[in-house]
Amino acid sequence: MYYRMDFLGRGSGLRDKFWRMSFTYIGLIILLALIGTITLYSAANGSWNPWALKHISRFVLAFALMLIMAVVDMRYYYKYAYWFYFISLLLLFAVEIGGHVGMGAQRWINLGLFKIQPSELMKIGMVLFLARYFNAITMQGIRSVRGIIIPAAMVLLPVVMIVLEPDLGTGLMVLFTSAIMFFVAGVQWWKFVAVGGAGGALLPIVWNFLHEYQRNRVLTFLDPERDPLGAGYHIIQSKIAFGSGGIFGKGFLHGTQTHLNFLPEKHTDFIFTMFSEEFGMLGSLSIIFINMMIIALGYLFAFRTRNYFAKLVILGLNTNYFLYVFINIAMVMGVLPVVGIPLPLISYGGTVMFSIMVSFGIILCMSVSQNSNISIED
Repeated sequence: MYYRMDFLGRGSGLRDKFWRMSFTYIGLIILLALIGTITLYSAANGSWNPWALKHISRFVLAFALMLIMAVVDMRYYYKYAYWFYFISLLLLFAVEIGGHVGMGAQRWINLGLFKIQPSELMKIGMVLFLARYFNAITMQGIRSVRGIIIPAAMVLLPVVMIVLEPDLGTGLMVLFTSAIMFFVAGVQWWKFVAVGGAGGALLPIVWNFLHEYQRNRVLTFLDPERDPLGAGYHIIQSKIAFGSGGIFGKGFLHGTQTHLNFLPEKHTDFIFTMFSEEFGMLGSLSIIFINMMIIALGYLFAFRTRNYFAKLVILGLNTNYFLYVFINIAMVMGVLPVVGIPLPLISYGGTVMFSIMVSFGIILCMSVSQNSNISIED
């Protein structure tokens, strides 16, 4: 087996790649980060510390990293896709052996100056792995059971490891993103029905293996009033804050649920609720609209590209971003159980911001390399 890579427009320089990027896409990303900074400033009662200044500083560094990732030759992503996956997998093993424990979960590796969360790297690694695998295999191979055994195993292994950290939300995100890539690659729908049916049959067994707090989250989702001062407190206060914001909101720095500390995790998981209380339904819709524009542009990039590997990468990373946005907003509104998924570029947190910005950089790289072609021949 050997690689055949034919890149049209090969001599185009970095400057040419930069000017072919979507500045609308980049502008929307910057706008979200600025909204996040303003909201974190309010969360700290009108102070840049401890969240807003760090947030914007991290974004500046992550933005520079995004631009670097955007101008990297697409062939490198293809060449090192498997390496990125296996390095991420090794880091997950490292977490299991001696990872840093925080908030009751062992999810991080402490490097001294900063901590990394390998499960976030795996979201990118999984997309790159599946994109290269499906780019290399024939449609006949994809439609055979034998052809999907290897990628299915490569998905399930890290998903199980992430769930055991425990981090059920991230594990499900990796699983759903992978499922979308399997579907787009051409795996027949009846196989998804079969796997879904088997998964449904195993739910009673899986329920017994869930941690107590995870079972409480599901039960609270079904009946928030069952423990209003305990497991149901977060979502009840979130709904109160949403409702009190009305159409136009209470005004910047005037959110009572937030500033009287009734709303927990106001700077991370429930930051959308806080923004909604201060800026109302119109403010909420503006954030949703900006995110939908970013997601729509991402899918547009995928549909425009003639490169199959690039198409799969963009679809995978864009779907991962969509799941972030959808799960967080649905979670804080009580439509989904609370699973600890932040709102990208708005919630406070370094690892998620850097992983999302790297994803944006790879998407931009694939979008400006849409005239290239990668194929593998035996």
